[in-house]
Amino acid sequence: MKQNEIFDNFWDEDTLHEECGVFGMYDFDGKDVASSIYYGLFALQHRGQESCGIAVSDTRGPKGKVLSYKGMGLVNEVFSPENLEGLKGDIGVGHVRYSTAGSSTRENAQPLVLNYVKGTLAMAHNGNLINAAELRHELEYTGAIFQTTIDSEVIAYHIARERLNCHTAEEAVRRACEKLKGAYSLVVSSPRKLIAARDPYGFKPLVIGKRDNAYIVTSETCALDTIGAEYVRDVLPGEVVTISPAGGIQSDMSMALPREKEARCIFEYIYFARPDSHIDGVSVYASRIAAGRFLAMDSPVEADLVTGVPESGNAAALGYSLQSGIPYGTAFVKNGYVGRTFIKPKQSSRESSVQIKLNVLKEAVAGKRVIMIDDSIVRGTTSDRIVRMLRDAGATEVHVRISSPPFLWPCYFGTDIPAREQLIAYNRSMEEIREIIGADSLGYLQLERLPQMVEGLPICTGCFNGKYPMDPPTEDIRGEYFDRESDLEKRILNR
Repeated sequence: MKQNEIFDNFWDEDTLHEECGVFGMYDFDGKDVASSIYYGLFALQHRGQESCGIAVSDTRGPKGKVLSYKGMGLVNEVFSPENLEGLKGDIGVGHVRYSTAGSSTRENAQPLVLNYVKGTLAMAHNGNLINAAELRHELEYTGAIFQTTIDSEVIAYHIARERLNCHTAEEAVRRACEKLKGAYSLVVSSPRKLIAARDPYGFKPLVIGKRDNAYIVTSETCALDTIGAEYVRDVLPGEVVTISPAGGIQSDMSMALPREKEARCIFEYIYFARPDSHIDGVSVYASRIAAGRFLAMDSPVEADLVTGVPESGNAAALGYSLQSGIPYGTAFVKNGYVGRTFIKPKQSSRESSVQIKLNVLKEAVAGKRVIMIDDSIVRGTTSDRIVRMLRDAGATEVHVRISSPPFLWPCYFGTDIPAREQLIAYNRSMEEIREIIGADSLGYLQLERLPQMVEGLPICTGCFNGKYPMDPPTEDIRGEYFDRESDLEKRILNR
């Protein structure tokens, strides 16, 4: 894909994207794990649709031999029974990617496989580092040659370098993580161990599971359910976990911060994670129901129907209905076969891109006052189109309720919230936003409701109030997509 096509498709989307999903597995009985990793990645497909990959090795075979396969596209597009059959090994890692830093190319697909003097590492990473450029330059000036443009390779190099000076792979992972600033959930397979690490703030989720005599580390519990594994526990913020037949699950909490400094990404609960997942003991589905209830309490309106914009708006809409007593109903039919959004109508017909994904049930909304629940408004173009679709279908009133506060600041930790100037809520009043999207009324979830929504878990609210858990970078470091000085983006912004 040409670079301009990547940008065109990225910026045409008025939705948020998460960076990645990870999945690692070690079968102590020596059974092949590639097939289970494949199905685990399939369950994590919502976390990234640009590329995917699997890397495995045989702990009983020669050290350093890693078999891997990766490519651009969805999991079921990249992998076939034939190439899965060739991935023989009882330990491995898998990855699905959506790029928020680094271009969308096969070279940037993960897992990364690193061959070095101590052996071989395969690594999958979810998150964004804010000091990646600094760490990369440090490595480059000491002779490192990079094959990708992603911060994950910086992490892999630092793990390999630390391994030269310590006795175990897990110690090397911990030492490398101490240099990292930002969000990371890592799964690393060494020749005889599966290692997981989560940043001290706990930005991104990471859970441990077990199936028979095999252990799994993955981004969400829904992936455990898909392969018939049982949930064991979450990897804690600041924890490095080592899984091996000799030691079982071993924990190193030396990087942990006090609980009040933890800062989970609230959008895992609002939008990113699948509703059937649990993150740090809190149900994603229950969180969205709670958000809808809070919206009904704080932004009530008389109406005939409450409906959600699929998929993440559905549970919040149900919560609004339960609290308000207004009937909940389905107003949208979603085309379930729209995966990646790379192939779109030409520029002249791009206005129809929302209708390719969604269509309105006219019988459900005609002659009714409709409350439409969505998870967020980024630039406002999609909300504008959906409101117009409801009116065209006969809705007499359209009241928009958003199950998150307004975006006012960018994110540096793995969510592709763009620069402030592109956010519809930046320098605009609620009334101005309402006019732009064409709604009869507009209400957002109140900021103070967020901790209640996740049962008091410490969260990051930087994209809403600019109060980040750590000092943000002085310049935007989020890769080509966010290079505000580029001629390409200037063309995009002038559309």
